[in-house]
Amino acid sequence: MPIAINGSGTITGISAGGLPASSITTASIADNSVTYAKIGTTEQGQLCKAWVNFNGTSTVAIRASYNVSSITDNGTGDYTVNFTSALTDANYAFTVDGYQTTTANTCNSQVTGQTVTTTALRVQTTNSSFVLVDSLGVSVCIFR
Repeated sequence: MPIAINGSGTITGISAGGLPASSITTASIADNSVTYAKIGTTEQGQLCKAWVNFNGTSTVAIRASYNVSSITDNGTGDYTVNFTSALTDANYAFTVDGYQTTTANTCNSQVTGQTVTTTALRVQTTNSSFVLVDSLGVSVCIFR
């Protein structure tokens, strides 16, 4: 029998034992109680382990984040993203992006070689001439 969902959201066509006992239920999603224990190990490896969006000008400030405790302003266009919980090792993938709203409106991003650790990642933002500049917005995503 095919699985069907009717207009009221009722699911039919699933036999007893068709879902594992540890399945995520609608109630657990509604209660914000989805945890790593309820997600398979393969899926855990596909999740973002840390991310941040921050203001990189004047007083550096986090706008929104996950697993990021703070941003260190090391100077013009030079920041360290500090993780709340350490990653399992420093062999993670990351993306960095920055933006400006100046006439040039160009912001390149790079990672410095000296700080890629389990507890922090140092990033820099530059203009189109690759000169360090503070960025109005910087976004960093970490995958492990």
